[in-house]
Amino acid sequence: MTETRQDRSRLARAWWAALFAVVAVSVSIEFVQNVVDPADPATSIVTRIVRFFSYFTIQSNLLVLAAVLPLVRDPGHDGPLWRVVRLASLLGITITGLVYAVVLAPLYDPQGIDAWTNAGEHYVSPVMTLLGWLVFGPRPRITAGVVARALVWPILWIAWILAQGPVTDWYPYDFMSVAVHGYGTALRNLAFVVLLALAFLLAFRLVDRKLSATDGALPAQAERSSLAR
Repeated sequence: MTETRQDRSRLARAWWAALFAVVAVSVSIEFVQNVVDPADPATSIVTRIVRFFSYFTIQSNLLVLAAVLPLVRDPGHDGPLWRVVRLASLLGITITGLVYAVVLAPLYDPQGIDAWTNAGEHYVSPVMTLLGWLVFGPRPRITAGVVARALVWPILWIAWILAQGPVTDWYPYDFMSVAVHGYGTALRNLAFVVLLALAFLLAFRLVDRKLSATDGALPAQAERSSLAR
């Protein structure tokens, strides 16, 4: 039994380490391409940095990095803030992968290094994050309070985009552009996004409660930590 736990723990660590490496390299390369060596050098570097980190895709992948790094050390990791970050990363990267695959992929044909970074952020990251959560957990971790706090991030993201949009006349995605659609349509689209996010969060909580707990399959240290909570 102990050997099985250790084998599962090693596999989980390797999985999370591989995911972290792929996402870190993909985001770093895109950062260099868009900020350090951009196609639009006339735009100030401060503006390029702000816009880079305003994309939902980038924020989702950064949340994945923050959520999985502790799992590389301890696959049974837990903590109140980490739970929120983990759930927010699951939400963001799932939406990122689905929207890209269904809406954007047919319109976008990246070449060269862009094809690799695009695959890392939109395919590898969503699939490995979701599959790793289903296989390795750790579970249970999602409560109603965690769901409520995880919803704060997409709401704050929407508020930021709407606040800076009228000043900069820049929106990361067309569906939320007030300049193009007006406030009525843009707010309706964003309300749908919030409802979709809540539906995903509730679905994640349901799965977290229905699937078997994973802490018992992890090392003794993680088991003691789980029992102490």
